[in-house]
This record gives sequence, C-alpha cells and structure tokens, in this order.
Amino acid sequence: MKKIVQLSSILALTLSLNATETYTADDLIVKALKNSPDLKISSYNYDASKSRYDQAFSGYLPTVDLHLSTGTGEVSDNVGLGGAMVSNKTYFGGISAEQLIYDFGKTGGNSDSFKFDSDAFSSEHKQLISDKKRDVNIAYNLVLQAIALIKVQEENVKLSENQLYRAKEYFASGIRTQIDISDAKANLLYAKLALKNANYDLKLSYTALDDTVGFKEIKTDYVVYAKALDFKRLYSSLLEYKLTLEAAVKFAYENRDELKKKQSHIASAKAKSTEASSDYYPSIYLDGSYTKQESDKLKNVLPQEQWKISANMDWNLYRGGATSASTQEKEIEVYKAQTNLAYSKLSIKTETTQAYLNVNRAKDSVELSQDLLQVSYEKFDQASERYENGLSDYVELQEARQSYIDAKATLVVNYYDYYTAIAILDNAIGM
Repeated sequence: MKKIVQLSSILALTLSLNATETYTADDLIVKALKNSPDLKISSYNYDASKSRYDQAFSGYLPTVDLHLSTGTGEVSDNVGLGGAMVSNKTYFGGISAEQLIYDFGKTGGNSDSFKFDSDAFSSEHKQLISDKKRDVNIAYNLVLQAIALIKVQEENVKLSENQLYRAKEYFASGIRTQIDISDAKANLLYAKLALKNANYDLKLSYTALDDTVGFKEIKTDYVVYAKALDFKRLYSSLLEYKLTLEAAVKFAYENRDELKKKQSHIASAKAKSTEASSDYYPSIYLDGSYTKQESDKLKNVLPQEQWKISANMDWNLYRGGATSASTQEKEIEVYKAQTNLAYSKLSIKTETTQAYLNVNRAKDSVELSQDLLQVSYEKFDQASERYENGLSDYVELQEARQSYIDAKATLVVNYYDYYTAIAILDNAIGM
C-alpha cells in the first residue's frame, strides 16, 4: 500500500511539472505588467521624479550644519610672551542653522514644478499600462484567430479528402474521368499546405504574444484559453459597445492619461514661470550659530564661546536683463504647453472617432460575412449534389468548396477584428 501511495505521489508530481498552463487575456495582462522592461523603466522614471520633488521641497525646511575640528600649531602671543611663538592646541565645535522665511515664490515654484513633473510621469506610466493592455489583447486575439483558422483548414483538408475519395469511387464506377482524381489530389495538397501555414501562423502569433507579455524564456509552456466558435451565432454573440461616439469622446477627454500628462505639463510650466519671476524680489531668511572652542595657551586671547541670530535679506537689483528674459521664456513655455494640450485633444478626438468607426465597421463585417458563410455553404451543398448527379464538373464543386472555406476564414478574421477594434477603442478613450 505504501508503494502505491509513493507511486501515486510521483505520478502526480510528474504531471504537475509537465502540465501546460492555460492563460486568459487577463492572466497575460497581469504577467505583462510584471515582466515588461518598458513598464519597469517607466516606473523607475516615476520613482526618480518623486525623489526630485522631495529634494526641491526640502527648500522649505531649515538647513543645519555641524562643524568639529581639533588641531595643533604655533602662534605668536603678542599679549603674554612678547611676540614669541607658542605651541598651542585648539578644539572647536560649532553648529549653524538657516531657515527660509519668504522668497516670493522661488522655492514654491521650484517645488511645485517638480511635483507636477512627477504627476506627468505618473500619467505617462498609467498610459503605458493602458497601451500594454491593448497590445496584449491584440496579440491574444491574433492567437485565438490563428487557432480558429487551423480548425477551418482542418475542415478544408477533410473536405478535400472526401472529394478525392468520391472522385476515385466515381472513376472506378466509370462515371468520372481520371482528371477529377488529379484535380482532387492537387486540391488536397493545397489544403494541406494551407493547414501547415496556419500552424506556422499560430507559432508566430505565440511568439508575438511572448514578446508583448515579456516572456524571456526560450520555450514557454502555455496555451491561451480558447472557446469553440459557434459559426451560426457569431454575430448574435458579439458584445455590444454601449457608448455613443459623443460619449466616447467625452470619456476620453476626462480619462485619457495622455491628456492628464499634458495638463501636468501646463501646471509645471506655470510653476516655473512663478519661480523665474520671483527673481525680481528679495529672499528673506533667518540664520543662527553657536560655537565653542578651547585653547591650551591662548585662553584669554581667543573667544571660548559665542552665538548669534540674524535676520537677512538678499536682493539682486540688476542682472543685465537676465531675469526679464528668463521670465519671458517661461511664459512662452506655458503657452506651448497649453497649445500642446489643445493639439492632443484634437488628436485624441480623431483617434477615438476612427476607433469607434472601426468597431462599427468590424461589427457590420461580422454580420455580412456570417450571411456570406451561410450562402457559401448552401452553394457548396448544392454543388455537391449537382456533381453527384452528374450535372456539373469537378471545377464547379472545387470552387464552391473553396468559396465556403474562404467565407469561413473571413468570418473568423472579422470576428476577432471586432474584439481587437474594441481593445483599441478602450485604449483610445482611457479605459
């Protein structure tokens, strides 16, 4: 009994090690967000921007410096020893502090500009995440499409094999000629070639998906979750896109991270303009210090302890027009940032409109290609009966079969194009 349990455990472990993972699109998105080097770089840029803001904000806080020293040397004691050189040891300690009181927006503008720059990096990172979700969904749909097209080509091979069998049977019965067999063999080879190409397309699709997700392994042992398609109900099974075009554009204006990034750039440019104009005004600050020192031979000459507190004002009265030029430059940067935002809104409106129209076009294509598939199947069925009854030649049968296969493949492509179009639209509006 113990050996059976051990063998069962070994078998279970072997199966688990050799098991193939099955991933949904959401599973792969999670892995992409974790693995993608471009997202990691973006995250590091955001972290660095937060550190720059912390550094700039420190301008509001006091600076405290401590200085300690000890030494020995010879000094002239003009007071006690008639100018003779005296060996003397000294010990010194001092602490000083400085606190900004007001600088008319210089520190605030500098700090705010770095804060808004950090917000821009945050929005850029979120936009990259949205782009990554779109790219994973597109690559995922291409894999699903490749899987479905393999099924279509497998059916094509089976139909071609059936036609070859019928051609041989009819020839043996003296009903058809040898050329029908030759045509059927050629068509079967074409079908097998198409199936091989479909399998290679699937491998290429997986390769593209690996790249998008960020799988670095040479061989990845997983498959995507793929439901069997009901070709009679593909159009009726499509998920409806509920937003109108106007609502989609409005949603994009409110939620697209690209626009939030541009808005942060405007705020940062305004803060830098405030910082530049503050050079027209003084900076007011307090400072204080305390020192203590000891000396071997010159205790009565050098001060032993002292402290002071002072209020200070520094004001640059003239800099050759540099302040005026800098302020004007920063104001121009504000106008540029505002124009950039307007341009981005126009681009996003166009992008959203095009994506919305592509969703509707893809949906209409699914409806019409499903109707085309039904008609093509009926035609193929009729051509099969006509060929069986000697009312048509093999060429008509072959063309009807190929039209049916092409219509089915077109329906597959249009079906997944619809969901790819939705992924692109979702990204365009900032979902």
